[in-house]
Amino acid sequence: MFKFLLAMLILDALLLFPVVLLQAGKGGGLAAMGGGASTDTFLGGRQAATLLTTMSWWLGGIFLVLSLLLAGLSSRGGQARSVLEGQIQAPAPVNVQPLPLDVEPAPTQPSPPPQNP
Repeated sequence: MFKFLLAMLILDALLLFPVVLLQAGKGGGLAAMGGGASTDTFLGGRQAATLLTTMSWWLGGIFLVLSLLLAGLSSRGGQARSVLEGQIQAPAPVNVQPLPLDVEPAPTQPSPPPQNP
């Protein structure tokens, strides 16, 4: 499933490149925002939607949806997320021998009180 969606994303990107690059410039970019721009081109003006404009919106939306799906699918994997996490080994178990029940701990001698001169 992941490889299929990745192939679809690559195909969508390859279609999106020429569709965006073949579109004619609108001519109302940042250069027109200075002086001399008429009010209808201030925010882009209303123009007829061409086939390339419609295709770029659809292909861009499909690219966004596929990207989000792939990001969600890739974060669910149980594999290590980095090279360092993949190299960490589990610590070796410590073999602790229990004390025999018949041995009592050695009594401690109280220290003598300090002498004052």
